[in-house]
Amino acid sequence: MLYKNIMLAIDGSEASNAAVQEALKLIKDQDVHLRIIHIADESVFHVGGPSFDYPLLIAELKQQGQGILDAAASTIESQSSIKVEKSLLEMKLLQGGVAELIIEEAKDWPTDLLILGTHGRRGFSRLFLGSVAENIIRIATMPVLLVHAPK
Repeated sequence: MLYKNIMLAIDGSEASNAAVQEALKLIKDQDVHLRIIHIADESVFHVGGPSFDYPLLIAELKQQGQGILDAAASTIESQSSIKVEKSLLEMKLLQGGVAELIIEEAKDWPTDLLILGTHGRRGFSRLFLGSVAENIIRIATMPVLLVHAPK
């Protein structure tokens, strides 16, 4: 096996569920370390006000993220002999972008292969929403496997 340290970045979407399935195909019967990461992106809460319970929303975001990690790890561990390492990362307001945080984590671990799902948006929706996958491809220094969401 060329890849000993595989990192799987997930967000709970259909695309990341497809990436979990693809990772399973790659790791089956292999001696690899698999680390699954999820980013609790606090920047999604960019509104505020006197009655805005920011800590409660952040706690909920982290709880949802941990649930996404636990579900993916359970799926992988039930279908392989791999023990999964899980990591919930927090992205604070004004910290940068999701892609940069994923790549920073991948470099620090160190990752031989990064796997993530992509929605495969084109045209205006891609331009409007941006693409974490596209940004990762631009800045990654390790191989990246993009898995398309089922149609």
